[in-house]
Amino acid sequence: MKFSARFDIDSQADALFDSIADFSRFERMMMGRGATVTRIDPAQQQGIGMGWLIGFLWRGRSRDLRLEVTRFDRPEKLSLAGHSDSLNIQIDATVIALSKSRSRLIFECEIRPRNMKARLMLQTAKLGKSQLDRKFERRVAEFLQEIQAAH
Repeated sequence: MKFSARFDIDSQADALFDSIADFSRFERMMMGRGATVTRIDPAQQQGIGMGWLIGFLWRGRSRDLRLEVTRFDRPEKLSLAGHSDSLNIQIDATVIALSKSRSRLIFECEIRPRNMKARLMLQTAKLGKSQLDRKFERRVAEFLQEIQAAH
């Protein structure tokens, strides 16, 4: 199942990329929402190889997600890949400079099942795909508002 959202933002491409690649702020945001976040890589610099183990509650059960940076092409492309017991996830953020002071962010997320139970869950979710698309776009917009308010 694939989700995507596109936003035009009054920000330079470099500044926008730096905002979405501020992983320490991202970690704090997740912890503020009740997730446990543990760095699993020795790297201190932003880039390929950074990784996290993220624990969270979803539908009354504890879940774990291992997430790592797979592409870091500043100021254009950031990719993360992750997996849990039942799902694989691919997250891509692409920043396009529209002018010196305006940029476009294309945010995509693809979720793939790893077992039959997850396959059934995603098939059922596809029935409400339009509602999930709206929710995804709203959550990405909220994320962008949070990171822009911090700058």
